Amino acid sequence: MELVLESLETPALTKAQLADMLFEQIGLNKRESKDMIDAFFDLIAQRLVEGEDVKISGFGNFQIRTKAPRPGRNPRTGETIPIEARRVVTFHASHKLKELIQTGNHGG
Repeated sequence: MELVLESLETPALTKAQLADMLFEQIGLNKRESKDMIDAFFDLIAQRLVEGEDVKISGFGNFQIRTKAPRPGRNPRTGETIPIEARRVVTFHASHKLKELIQTGNHGG
């Protein structure tokens, strides 16, 4: 599976490109491909919103962390401002994915 990106910006894989890959390589029609990609990411997002971690074997884990409130500083004025507690999502690549990235072996 080779992806050619034609852009002056930093290369990024988009949902539309993923849907095109499903269409071209698996044979789903374009509507089914788009719906499947949208459903996949909607499901991941919903689970994260609900506070659940998402683990994808061989790829990595998306985890919700709650960051404690802390003092911050306005860089322009130097004024101290409070930063409220907030939830953030983090991604930790699996050992397998880290190895693939290090070796440059795309497994295809």
